[in-house]
This record gives sequence, structure tokens and C-alpha cells, in this order.
Amino acid sequence: MRLDNEKPSSNIEDQRGRGGGGGFGFPGGGGGGMRRVNIPMGGRGGFSIKTIIFLVIIYFVLKMLGIDLLGGLNPGQQSQFDVPDVSTDVVQDSGPGAGTGPATADSDAGRNFVSRVLGSTERVWSDIFKNMGRDYPEPKLVLFSGFVQSACGMAQSAMGPFYCPRDQKVYIDLSFYQDMKNKLGAPGDFAQAYVIAHEVGHHVQNVIGIADKVMAERMRTSEERANALSVRMELQADCFAGLWAKEADATAQILEDGDIEEALNAAAAIGDDRLQKRSQGYVVPESFTHGSSAQRVRWFKQGYSANDLRDCDTFGTDNL
Repeated sequence: MRLDNEKPSSNIEDQRGRGGGGGFGFPGGGGGGMRRVNIPMGGRGGFSIKTIIFLVIIYFVLKMLGIDLLGGLNPGQQSQFDVPDVSTDVVQDSGPGAGTGPATADSDAGRNFVSRVLGSTERVWSDIFKNMGRDYPEPKLVLFSGFVQSACGMAQSAMGPFYCPRDQKVYIDLSFYQDMKNKLGAPGDFAQAYVIAHEVGHHVQNVIGIADKVMAERMRTSEERANALSVRMELQADCFAGLWAKEADATAQILEDGDIEEALNAAAAIGDDRLQKRSQGYVVPESFTHGSSAQRVRWFKQGYSANDLRDCDTFGTDNL
């Protein structure tokens, strides 16, 4: 992948090394369970023992009712690049996914890579929106390590990269790229770029109003129907990622031999059917929320051959 000619984005927020912002939280999501966190014990601005016990009791009561007000991301408020059972171990690498620890310099390899990929998406989507007679509001991209507080709730690295429509930010812990390579067998710089482009695709859905319509429908329908709508959302984000790849290469020649294959391999690796088969040994199609491997590959390809956004209408077809 060639990014030397892409201007780095100025919309990077580097929160690595901040430990999730301090305080306390009950992160949820993939990977399961509560994380051990530091809780202020009394004193000015702290919590008394009675308050802590009360909050813990309330938390578990709400969890039993299916409500997670203190914890992980509200699934109705964000779209997640979901990979279960993500290890927090980081294997050092010299590629774009390196530099996953706290960084203080702009020369950090991981930051530089995602900044240029984000810059490429800004350039492409600004042009697409301009052709539609609209301005493109650029999203922020937040780098974090461990866990992070977003406007959609507390999130931990095990949940994978995600987009929060409430603050219009993409969140990613760069250790995820090591898990793509080592756990999912999806290495490569363009596979990593695809992850960012997918999340930016959710931002596009949010900006043009698709996300609000889908969320409203999901809240008044059955769980199975809600899952089906989520699949269409995710597949459309894959299609938008393919559209970005096509336009970015047409105007800046970013692609090298094997890049598209890397993206397709990554898309296949995170299909719901493949992940379910791997984690539980069997597949439950009605529980899919992101789409099968074949569907994710197909819609990235669809975007890569698309002429405009209408070619990525996953909601207007019966053939996913």
C-alpha cells in the first residue's frame, strides 16, 4: 500500500497511555467480564464504601434486566468491528501496526499509518459529498490502549475498533492489528486500512441519515429483525470501504499487488459464520449481526466496482 502521497489527517486524538481516563467503569462487550479498575476510596471527589457497594448492586440488578447503563457501549449507539476473544497480548511488529504503547511523538509508526489512511478517506469522501452538493464533516479517530470512554459508553480493547455516532469518532486500539494477524490470519497494511475505512463507512451512514432510520426501526422490531438490519448496516459499511479503495486508488494510486486480496481475506476472516464456528463450533444465522464471510467479501467487491453510493444499497435488495 502506498501512502506517501496521502496527507496525514489532523483529526487524530492520541489517548494511549491514559488508562481509560481514570475513575471507574464497568466495561462490557466481547472478551467478557468486568475489568479491574482503580476506584477512589473516600476523600474529596471520591466514593464512600457504601456508595461503591450501592453502585455495584445497582449495576448487577440492571445487568439482570438487560440494561447496562454504567458499562460497555450501547449497541444501539455504535457500530463495532466485532472480533470476539481478542487477546490483550501485543506482539511487537515493525509494520504499520507497531507502536501500540504510549506515544508522545508524531513520528510514531502506528499513528502515522492510521493518520494517512484517515487522511485518504477524508479526501475521497469530501469529493463524493461535494459531487452530491454537500460538505463532508470529518470524523475524529481516537487511538487508545486498554479501554476508553466514548460518548457511547465505556469500551475496552477486546471489543475491537468501533464508531460512535454520538461524538462522530472512530476508536481503535492498535493492538487489534496484531490480533488480526496472529489470531485471525488477516495480515497486511491494506487489511488494516480496510478496518478504518469500514468504520468511516459507519460515519458516512450517520451523516446521511441511514443510521438514525435503522436505529429507529431496530428499536420497534423483533430481535431477529434487528439483527438482520444490523447485518445490512455492516455490509453497507463494507461496500463503502470498497468504494473508498476504488476512488483512492483512481486518484492517488495507493494500491499495490495483493492489497485487495488482503482486504478480502480480512473481510472473510471476520464473517459471523466463521467466527461462530471458531468460538462455539456451530453457526446460528439468525443471530448474525455483521454478515457471513461470503457476504462481507461480496459487498466489499461491490463497493470496489461501484460508481456511486446507490450501488451500495444493502437495504433495497433481497440478495445479500
